[in-house]
Amino acid sequence: YDDAIQQYRAALEKAPANAQLRMNLALAYYKKGDLPQATAELTVLHGNAPADVRVATLLGDCYLRAGRFADVVTLLHPVADADPAVKFELGTALIRTGKLREGLDLVQKAAEQGQSAEAYQLAADTYLKMNEFERGIALANAAVKLNPKLPGLMTLSGRLKQYMGDYTGAKADLRQAIVEDPNDFEAHVVLAAILNGERDLDGAQDQVNRALALRPDATLARYELARIEKTRGDVKAAVADLEKVVAADPNWLRPHVELATLYYKVNRPQDGEKERATVERLQKEGVQQPPEAPSEQSPSR
Repeated sequence: YDDAIQQYRAALEKAPANAQLRMNLALAYYKKGDLPQATAELTVLHGNAPADVRVATLLGDCYLRAGRFADVVTLLHPVADADPAVKFELGTALIRTGKLREGLDLVQKAAEQGQSAEAYQLAADTYLKMNEFERGIALANAAVKLNPKLPGLMTLSGRLKQYMGDYTGAKADLRQAIVEDPNDFEAHVVLAAILNGERDLDGAQDQVNRALALRPDATLARYELARIEKTRGDVKAAVADLEKVVAADPNWLRPHVELATLYYKVNRPQDGEKERATVERLQKEGVQQPPEAPSEQSPSR
């Protein structure tokens, strides 16, 4: 790519208005992974030909990778009906900016028109965030038919099945996800939560230990560990781990609720009262909650 870039730049010095040469240069930067330079060249091309869908799609992808979601929306709205790739990029950007319904509509259309496993997966994940699990499962299944090896897909399918109460199916999907990627943190944590609920404490402990080995500071895994310790009857250990969780995520409501209860069990009533006061304050303030544990009936992450 470096040799090609050198040649294209030399050619552009002699023919700066040659759009094909500039596109070739932009593609060389894009394929090399030099997104800032690719963005610069594509911006010139887009300015000269704003209706060129190929240029807009490539530039939109550069913006997406850079987290410039508002720029994607501005760029692609005029060509929103062009093709599935444009719909997918624009829908993704809208979802990332909090416009879930609007973005979801475009992503679903992209999935159906382009038969894209990635688009089906994003739509399913968005339905999960919106607590519409049945729709999410249908789209996750469509993605699995197209590409069961898509990273994160089996974990997503497992989470959706968990929230629908299909724990057998959820465990199968999560175990498959772990086979494909032993470092799938989320799969380990969700599987730990399900196994804890079934009182397979050794299995749950093994999964949460793997999660913590991957991310030692992850509060979600630490919370699941505390729940396992609580189930085992090791209340002091559960208290110690919940204290670490609330120290790291002070606005996460659920650990405060559990900690308040456990403080009374270890004969620390004053600390229990403090935690109850914290719970009441958080409920009153309506603080936006950090992610609930996978065991909770909320898919927010």
